[in-house]
Amino acid sequence: MPQPETILVDPFGLISRLREHGISLVLDNVNEMSGMINSPTPGLGLSKGASNTGQYSMENVIDWGRLAGGTGLSTHAVVVGRYGIPVSPMFGDMLLTPSQEIYGSGGNVLVHLVYAYADETLFKDRLDIAAGRMSFLSDFSANPFYCNFMNNSFCGNPKAAGDNAAHASYPDANWALRFRIRPSATTIFQFGVYFTETGSIYTNTQMRTGFKFNGANIDGEAMPVEFIWAPRWGREHTLPGHYKFGFAYDTADHRDNYYDGNGNAFALTGLPAREVHGAWAAWALLDQMVYHHPDGAADAGISLLGVAYFNKPQTQTRSAQYSFGIFDRGFWKLRPIDAIGVDFAYSQISDNLTRSERLFALQNLPIPNGAFFPQTSTYNLEAIYQIYVMRGVTFSPDFQYYIHPGGQKQLKNQALIGFKSHVALF
Repeated sequence: MPQPETILVDPFGLISRLREHGISLVLDNVNEMSGMINSPTPGLGLSKGASNTGQYSMENVIDWGRLAGGTGLSTHAVVVGRYGIPVSPMFGDMLLTPSQEIYGSGGNVLVHLVYAYADETLFKDRLDIAAGRMSFLSDFSANPFYCNFMNNSFCGNPKAAGDNAAHASYPDANWALRFRIRPSATTIFQFGVYFTETGSIYTNTQMRTGFKFNGANIDGEAMPVEFIWAPRWGREHTLPGHYKFGFAYDTADHRDNYYDGNGNAFALTGLPAREVHGAWAAWALLDQMVYHHPDGAADAGISLLGVAYFNKPQTQTRSAQYSFGIFDRGFWKLRPIDAIGVDFAYSQISDNLTRSERLFALQNLPIPNGAFFPQTSTYNLEAIYQIYVMRGVTFSPDFQYYIHPGGQKQLKNQALIGFKSHVALF
């Protein structure tokens, strides 16, 4: 059960009493603010500014073995409330790589259900079976390490993973069934079936509160598989790493990025894009500690981060995304919990999508996705210093730099400065 460091350790003894009965509650807030340093590209109606986004969340885990004498059964549920919008649309990014990831799909309601599912562990934890309302991208191509950063290129998945609406992303979920097998202490193999709702996911009509469990919207299945290797290197095994290799195929229908139903360019004919049955994605993610600070905590050291993510270019916005970063916690002996990190990402727009956008631009027609110019590729750099303020509170000054915002080479590069804070109440 989750037991993070929080401001209130055990108010009135309530937390300890609940945990004795197998009930865990966690309440926290994430807030992200960012502002533009440079002026945006002139003549496009853009303006210099700043914005704030955030989320409060409540997580509940129940161990039914403690509460009711079951064996290996637990339930998990998260509800959130979200506010704000990123600053990146103000300089033309149009949410291709949002500057603040903790926004959107919260429905602008007080309480939004993220997920609710049950899981059963068997054979001394070697097999875990989960079922219920689950977020695809919370289970696959995910690494909580990346959410030390703020830009949506990194946190909480590679942004290319969210291009496919068949891959439900936090804070929304689909009906799903997932199996996780642990053949050894350092290996995990997981696979599942997620019943997709590509036409309604992230919409207020069906997903505003997250409590509308309408099976009539199911339009296919997403079937991911992932292999995870978690070795510990070094003479004293102080260098942990995680290597994830995955593939997903879905049976939903997707819009072609270039052709209409007759095999011609829809940007020229004006006809709707043809429907393509099925899409795929493949990925490799890693984090590896390469140096452990002597006498430091288990997570005190220098870690390298890497991502390679690939999409079906016929139907998805990005054909590929690559990122590389370095993260160091405990480098300063006087402040052993503070951390510093830098991450860099490159995103390649699908050639088919670029071709369509160029045809719209040649005809002086608006580009359908809201871009000002045809999109080709974009680069994102982020640097953070994570300050441990007190028990349950961290504050991270943040710097970001956009090259070709929104994949548009005609837009001015943009520098941002801001912060990310995390407060865990109990």
